[in-house]
Amino acid sequence: MHDPIGHISGSNGPGSIGPITPKTKPGVALGPGGNGKSFVDELKGQLAEVNRLQAEADVAAEDLVAGRRDDLEGVMIATEKADTAFKMVLAVRNKLVDAYEEVKNLRV
Repeated sequence: MHDPIGHISGSNGPGSIGPITPKTKPGVALGPGGNGKSFVDELKGQLAEVNRLQAEADVAAEDLVAGRRDDLEGVMIATEKADTAFKMVLAVRNKLVDAYEEVKNLRV
């Protein structure tokens, strides 16, 4: 392929772009705190958090029905937290599936 500008071929001339080298190990992304957790580890942590919120909401609803708890607002808040967290995980899953489908359909 002909490179009319000379930026792509890496001719080491003025304005050329050298090879791109990662600053971290492959598979490790630096998060906002620079903690170095991988995407998979972060995703697993978030799934565990959603599971915990679901369990708390279930316990709160059971306690309300059994009469061990009388604050309906707290139960509703716990349920909404769990629902919102689940919807967020579902949205991330849908974006991942969309990205996978897009990469799968690329022509090389």
